[in-house]
Amino acid sequence: MGETKIGAMKLIVKKRKVPLAIRKLRALASRLPPNHPKLPLIMNDLKKREAGHKGECSIDFPLSFLEPKSYYIFHDLRLQDQSRFFQLDTLLISKKYALIIEVKNIAGAIYFDPHFNQLIRTIEGKETAFPDPIIQVSRQESQLTYWFLKNGFPSLPTHSLIVISNPQTIIRTAPGNHKLHYKVIHRDALPYKISQMEDSITDFSFSEKDLKKAVRVMNKHHIDADFSILERYNLTEKDLIKGVICENCKGNQLFRRHGTWICHQCQLTSKKAHIPALRDYFYLLGSTITNRQLRDFLNISSSSSATRILQSLNLTSRGANKGRVYNLYFEE
Repeated sequence: MGETKIGAMKLIVKKRKVPLAIRKLRALASRLPPNHPKLPLIMNDLKKREAGHKGECSIDFPLSFLEPKSYYIFHDLRLQDQSRFFQLDTLLISKKYALIIEVKNIAGAIYFDPHFNQLIRTIEGKETAFPDPIIQVSRQESQLTYWFLKNGFPSLPTHSLIVISNPQTIIRTAPGNHKLHYKVIHRDALPYKISQMEDSITDFSFSEKDLKKAVRVMNKHHIDADFSILERYNLTEKDLIKGVICENCKGNQLFRRHGTWICHQCQLTSKKAHIPALRDYFYLLGSTITNRQLRDFLNISSSSSATRILQSLNLTSRGANKGRVYNLYFEE
């Protein structure tokens, strides 16, 4: 999980990956018929999540300007707070303080309404209300502070910033809301804001030993969020298009002959076209598969062919003969 071992500073302890929700939505969108009634909703949700991920990635460049011996950096860190979980877009941690960075990729003009605690976006004359991210990051500060205490670490000052990733977004608020600029900034101001924060905090709350231990424990306690994408949209396996889909034709199904997948339409041939199909299975139906389930999903009739495919993937398994269950795993 760590990009490099703990020793120097400004390490990316937990790298940014394409979120699991996006990977599952992409698989689902590719496996639904074009006329499926829920496809427009799924595509809209996918578009929103991809925009959010793009915004989160946009701060990687500004963060590269930070002092190289000051911070450990976590991306998409998910920790447990009592019986709940909380997820942080980006967390910077040093011996002086912890900084939660919440990224918003919102175009147009945004207005932070301090009276009703909402964020109002105006674009092309249309207004849309969103939950107030200031409340979100304040809650995350409390949860992270509790996490430190629960895990036996000294009290570490915890701060947060809301970063607007689109440089053309106009930020407004009520005339009396003078403190907003301390909390909400554009992406390009991030290094300067962190530098200001670093200079304003003079005391070290963590020793080097505490800091390194906290980083290790955080990394160990991270738990990826998992969920059934079919249940989320009230779908079943029957809604899915099965088979090995031609990546060239985008829709035509391949057939298997003598260990090779072939497309009738474009004559594409492949020895490994089943791998993207099994990745779809993994994201949509689960992390275990049997010979029968593989045959059903890939639309092949031969049990021995299915066995050869499963053996070629070097998967771990349990059970024997017809009761053997294989463990799928795909890392992005």
